[in-house]
Amino acid sequence: MSVIEKKSSAEAMALEERYGAHNYHPLPVVLSRGEGVYVWDVEGRKYYDFLSAYSAVNQGHCHPRIIGALKDQASKLTLTSRAFYNDKLGEYEKYVAEYFGFDKVLPMNTGAEAVETAIKLARKWGYEKKGIPANQAQIVVCRNNFHGRTITIISASNDPVATENFGPFTPGIVSIAYNDLDALRAAMNPNVAAFMVEPIQGEAGVFVPDEGFLSGALEICRENNVLLIADEVQTGIARTGRLLASCGNCSCADKNCSGTPEVRPDILILGKAISGGVFPVSAVLADTSIMEVIRPGNHGSTFGGNPLACAVAMAALEVVRDEKLAENADKLGRLFRERMEAIAEETDWVRLVRGKGLLNAIVINDSEDSSTAWDICVALKENGLLAKPTHGNIIRFAPPLVMTEEQLLDCLEIIRKTLAAFKK
Repeated sequence: MSVIEKKSSAEAMALEERYGAHNYHPLPVVLSRGEGVYVWDVEGRKYYDFLSAYSAVNQGHCHPRIIGALKDQASKLTLTSRAFYNDKLGEYEKYVAEYFGFDKVLPMNTGAEAVETAIKLARKWGYEKKGIPANQAQIVVCRNNFHGRTITIISASNDPVATENFGPFTPGIVSIAYNDLDALRAAMNPNVAAFMVEPIQGEAGVFVPDEGFLSGALEICRENNVLLIADEVQTGIARTGRLLASCGNCSCADKNCSGTPEVRPDILILGKAISGGVFPVSAVLADTSIMEVIRPGNHGSTFGGNPLACAVAMAALEVVRDEKLAENADKLGRLFRERMEAIAEETDWVRLVRGKGLLNAIVINDSEDSSTAWDICVALKENGLLAKPTHGNIIRFAPPLVMTEEQLLDCLEIIRKTLAAFKK
């Protein structure tokens, strides 16, 4: 068969099975096109996307403004490396720094790279600014986190699937319970350089911490001269109804969000939707007093800050602001949880509904090692909606933020009918 001939879903899945590493377990659907909140499989069946590439496609699939920026820049210059200046990087750095209210940005490509960058930055700050003895710096993290899959990052993980047979692990990582200020306070000592935390734990099942957790964590960090690192790779860029999840109680619906969060981290990690899912782009932001410890040769990336990424990211962030996607996520998220709670009352399958903005999850009323959540997601697929389980019995619902109320209500009806008809 010629590689340009159209393949069936079965043929496409067989190719991945034969030639690809088996490091993912995808839902059995093969997608070939996307537009807005919709995707189509190779046979032409249409689905609502309720995962948004793990919140990378907040602006919707193939947003014309972002694709236009990609095409325009791709015809001019794509990559110079950082061996030379290019005419897009400085413009992008100024735009992003002002957009989120920080002095400086260090551009990278993926969320995992950005997390690694933040850890390196915090350690170097710890040695050069705080005076931590050489090679003694500690980074405090939370259990059940998901910061990525590099060796250093999985050293901070308590997920046996992520860590099995990948050791030895990076030292200097201290793990505490999430949403536990007493545990954070107890972990503090003179060698702690930073506390790295997800404002909402997404991969763990959309765990929203208690009100005041982030502000309390910031206060503890301030008392101990420790940096607060907010990993907003998944929760940032309007997903939770705010430009950043660390914006706390500020309401983008009531005022024009300046981009400066109410709980302002010392280091902010962004990725995924910073490019609208069109190109790998990530960023680490901090003020000069922190970022200045990085000097030529300390850190870098051939592709980080490339002209194509810069053009795409600026267009993607303009879409977020111009189309008021944070406000839409806030409004539709409230509607989703309200209607989902009503659906939960009608079925025995849903134990709990939780979330913020358009990052939501339902806990299925079965054990974590059961296939029930997976089977429900397969049933949802058959009814035209794509979602994916996480941690066994949890289904995450995170549609593109360009979704309309009419579309959301249609999706809720699909979920209601699927759960009503589902039999194990």
